[in-house]
Amino acid sequence: MYHSLFINYLFVISVILIWFMLGYQLLLFLLGFYYSRKSAQEKVRLARSKPELPPISILIPAHNEALVIQKTLDAILASVYPAGQLEVLVVNDGSTDNTASIVHRQANQDARVRLINIPPGKGGKGKSAALNAGFRLASHAVIGVYDADNQPEPQALRYLAEQLVSDSSLGAVIGKFRALNKNENLLLRFLNIESLSFQWIVQAGRWMLLKVCTLPGTNFLIHKPILERLNGWDEQALTEDAELTIRLYAAGHKVKFIPYAVTWEQEPRTVKTWLRQRTRWVRGNNYVLRKFALQLFRLKPRLIGFELLYSIALYYIFFFAILLSDLLFLLCILDLIFIPVLGPYNQVWIVAVLLFEMEILLALSREKGEDTPLNILLTFVIYFTYCQLWIVVVLKGFYDDFIVKREMKWAKTERFVVK
Repeated sequence: MYHSLFINYLFVISVILIWFMLGYQLLLFLLGFYYSRKSAQEKVRLARSKPELPPISILIPAHNEALVIQKTLDAILASVYPAGQLEVLVVNDGSTDNTASIVHRQANQDARVRLINIPPGKGGKGKSAALNAGFRLASHAVIGVYDADNQPEPQALRYLAEQLVSDSSLGAVIGKFRALNKNENLLLRFLNIESLSFQWIVQAGRWMLLKVCTLPGTNFLIHKPILERLNGWDEQALTEDAELTIRLYAAGHKVKFIPYAVTWEQEPRTVKTWLRQRTRWVRGNNYVLRKFALQLFRLKPRLIGFELLYSIALYYIFFFAILLSDLLFLLCILDLIFIPVLGPYNQVWIVAVLLFEMEILLALSREKGEDTPLNILLTFVIYFTYCQLWIVVVLKGFYDDFIVKREMKWAKTERFVVK
């Protein structure tokens, strides 16, 4: 049985990393829990004050979205928002199906809808390019973004707009996204738990701690003049939301999370589709890290730069901690190594796992109907199954970007009909 000082160091590092992440996430959850109560009070206050709602131009980038675009348009057009202050621009980004004809038919029936066709040969370059083509043609000074598979709740736009106009420090406001097909299979149940945990712990908690949030790809409003000053979206970025977030904060603007402004969206229904989407996310964050890593520490206050860097690099921190702990655990079980580090480390690992489970369970409790016996059971399974899949994703993203240096190409997530 082998042991060395180096292995001992690795073991201690893995313990420190995991407990740092768990401790920090617990702090964020507690703050997020407080924010859930505070935001509910804000909702009531804004409803009473009735701030003047701004005209909004909604952008929907659409590439071969015939299966979902009609339901998205129906949901957005059903928003409780003054009809004369809303326009919906669908950017038909080189679709080869009947996306354009569906939108064209809707535009003939509702004057709020406009179809923007990207010229042949210039489309299919990704979401950022489609958004840039759309926002410059928008009529209004507030831009909203929804993915083509989204079904926002009727009040979502109003809630976002009320917050945006009530605080001049805000460059953008973001809502919450929910999994439309969350009960379809085991993977989707895991994704539902993951997305709720991320939003209630990371988004809500970071807003309370540092007034920091990360733009999602959908369900948000942003001031058009700010977009114009920032020259729109970066068309090289696969995670255009994370990239734009950093430029917003660097320009002195904030992004606020509004948890009661909800949209429902499709999540990947197969592991293959999930791997493709998550690999794109990792590669997109690799691009953002290369572009901004040194600049982030120039942000004021510096804690904001640190937090944004941490959130972008979280894939690798989480990956390294899990991979290292899994490897050491396996080698110890096989009696290949011995770690003679004094301390109650068995109890430490057990408490770490229990803390991980508790944070997720408490996050689920913030959503009505989510703290079910089945979800509670899955919470105790997710670390040993779903979380381990991230090792594959991070390795694939690292290999593509830093080993073979594969060209970055936008890959649209597969759509399907949700009954």
